[in-house]
Amino acid sequence: MALSLPLGGRRATAAALTAVLLVPLAACSGGDATAADTKLTVLAAASLTDVFKTAGAAYEKAHPGTRLTFSFAGSQELVAQVSQGSPADVLVTADTKSMDKVRADTGTPVVIATNRLVIATGEGNPHQVDDLKDLGDAKLKVVLAAPEVPAGKYSEQILAKQGIQVKPVSQEPNVRAVLSKVELGEADAGLVYGTDAASAADKVDAVEIPDAQNAVAQYPAATLKDSENAEDAEAFVAWLASADGQMILRDAGFQKP
Repeated sequence: MALSLPLGGRRATAAALTAVLLVPLAACSGGDATAADTKLTVLAAASLTDVFKTAGAAYEKAHPGTRLTFSFAGSQELVAQVSQGSPADVLVTADTKSMDKVRADTGTPVVIATNRLVIATGEGNPHQVDDLKDLGDAKLKVVLAAPEVPAGKYSEQILAKQGIQVKPVSQEPNVRAVLSKVELGEADAGLVYGTDAASAADKVDAVEIPDAQNAVAQYPAATLKDSENAEDAEAFVAWLASADGQMILRDAGFQKP
């Protein structure tokens, strides 16, 4: 004989069965949502601060579910972080020598841009700095990036080539710190990348340095072998070298690789 349940009992049983069936589906759904969120940590040279914020927003828009976190510092600091095993997915330095120091920890680097130095002065160039020779004036407060920083190495290189001796009032840990000193009036002049000066065009003037007296900074980008998101990291590096990524870099004043 068939067992007949009261109406309330049938409803309770149906609700219980529905709950049992829905639990696995909800769990799967939650898992998919979590899996879709990819977080990439990018270690990048300080001179890329502004352009990478723009590039990051554009990349996230084109790649829903991917979130980029940037850590900006001097290339020598980034290399130290990688050597110490700091978790990250992509490394972008302001010179190839820095990248070479962690070659065992990265994929094959791709140069995504180049840059050149300029002389940054206070707005209106109050001390009438016209060229590199003027930086040798002992009365001028000049600030440079430290020798271990790519911008510092390039600065030493071009000054030595012209036989110009400069006694900086300070040597900074990255090129953005040099720019800040000039912006704040703590220095009369400093050597920075052209893109750095352009990012503060309302606060500093940029004195161009002829190519024959200048140095070319190369920016290699590479994935880190310990990345937990290797495919996504490779996709971001490839995007930086793509037409979309290159357009953003060009608009910010960076030059072709």
